[in-house]
Amino acid sequence: MSRRLRGWVLAVGLAGVAALLVLAYVTLPGFGGDAHPYGTRAVQASLARRTANVIASVNFDQRAFDTLGEESILFGAVLGTVVLLRQTRDERQVKPAPARVSPVVRRYARYLLPVAVVIGLYVVAHGQLSPGGGFQGGVVAATALHLLYIAVDYRALERIRPKGLYELGDAAGEAAYVVLGIAGLLDGSAFLANILPLGTFNTLASAGTVPLLNAAIGMEVACAVIVLLSRFLDQAVEITEEKRGRTRQKRQRWTRNWTKKREVGED
Repeated sequence: MSRRLRGWVLAVGLAGVAALLVLAYVTLPGFGGDAHPYGTRAVQASLARRTANVIASVNFDQRAFDTLGEESILFGAVLGTVVLLRQTRDERQVKPAPARVSPVVRRYARYLLPVAVVIGLYVVAHGQLSPGGGFQGGVVAATALHLLYIAVDYRALERIRPKGLYELGDAAGEAAYVVLGIAGLLDGSAFLANILPLGTFNTLASAGTVPLLNAAIGMEVACAVIVLLSRFLDQAVEITEEKRGRTRQKRQRWTRNWTKKREVGED
């Protein structure tokens, strides 16, 4: 494809997007007015589907396909990070030295770690009832594990963080969301349709497929954040420090050789 043809393709695409934006802007309600048709319909639809948390109803019941796109963006980001930050042939991991941390801080982190994980799981499980959900609870649960890195050392974190297992969990969370969507098609409804019994309003086992979609999101987000942080920390703590060590050794060897040559020349 020539450069001129690529320019025409770009121009046509931009014109189409501009036309859609103009049409959407024209049909928007007046700014600052009292009429909010989308919000009113969203709340009514949420209560009709017996979902106590309106935001969870919008994310996982009314616009579940959009949420799939958001989840896929995070999944793609993790996949790209794993590929780009993989260990190369000229890199070698070196176990970091143990950190010197106060025993009081260590004890506090060990006690707080299970509490923070339980809070994250609670936020995920109650996402259809109260503020929170899979995205928020997944981040809380993932960052809770890194209390060991902050308050103990990196080796303690590695003992409870097998990267391969969490990479599988990331893929499983993404796949579970898609499988729940396909279940709606097999039931004769739409993709990601709410096909399960709605249960009793404002109880944990309510809102049909919303809790399951929420749990799939929570699993994917938690594992994705752990994998992302593990790749970045490996580069900063293990691989980057080794490369710096090699550079330091080369500089020292060069200095010694230069000193010897200078001594020989003076002699």
